[in-house]
Amino acid sequence: MERKKTTRERKVIIEVKDLTVRYGSSTIIKDVNFEIYDGEIFVIVGGSGCGKSTLLRQLIGLEKPTSGSIRINGEDFISSTENRKNDIKRTFGVLFQSGGMFASMTLAENISLLLENYTDLNIEQISNVVSLKLSAVGLGGCQNYLPEEISGGMKKRAALARAMTLDPEFLFFDEPSSGLDPVTAASLDELIKELNAALGTTMIVVTHDLSSILNIATRIIMLDKNKKGIIAKGTPDEMINITEIKSVYNFFNRLPGS
Repeated sequence: MERKKTTRERKVIIEVKDLTVRYGSSTIIKDVNFEIYDGEIFVIVGGSGCGKSTLLRQLIGLEKPTSGSIRINGEDFISSTENRKNDIKRTFGVLFQSGGMFASMTLAENISLLLENYTDLNIEQISNVVSLKLSAVGLGGCQNYLPEEISGGMKKRAALARAMTLDPEFLFFDEPSSGLDPVTAASLDELIKELNAALGTTMIVVTHDLSSILNIATRIIMLDKNKKGIIAKGTPDEMINITEIKSVYNFFNRLPGS
């Protein structure tokens, strides 16, 4: 039986060095450093205004940081040519907080759109891929539904199916459990873990949902608004047991003042 690789033995697949983001005279994050390993579920947490969403936008290339570097598979993502940057972005799948589905298109049409634009598959092949992706998230047979015709949890699953359409190397999640009841959120967490185990896709998740964090995370970084950077990092068990930083301990142990 093959021994499971430890975090230390895994390949560094994303490396962030001295990342700083300013909007005008306001510094949101400063000199942030971390690594993400191949195949892990890496979770970014922190209070409101700490820079979680800002950091995610840098990682997926929606914004360019003020300074610092992001290396993806050893390649400098920020300074790449526009064509090369677009090639790298095609290895990304993103599940946005709102889901981002086109309301006037069926679930099948939402997924087909990517396949029509970025592959040479014929109509039959596209239909097969659509069925496969929807089945993978528990929505087999739902191809012809419009987003408004399904529940919030199903919309999230459909948006995840679309994010997986091009078999991305990386899946990014922005508050995946936002707007979901606890039972539906827990079901989505289990799906995320199952897909990670089955596909080995590297997953980067921004969330404030503690139940979700402790359930899915391989490793966690916690950002702080005042420090404008990382105040703690580690596995869920390690984060729960950090006692020397009050805000971290309170957050992970559901105490007031976190």
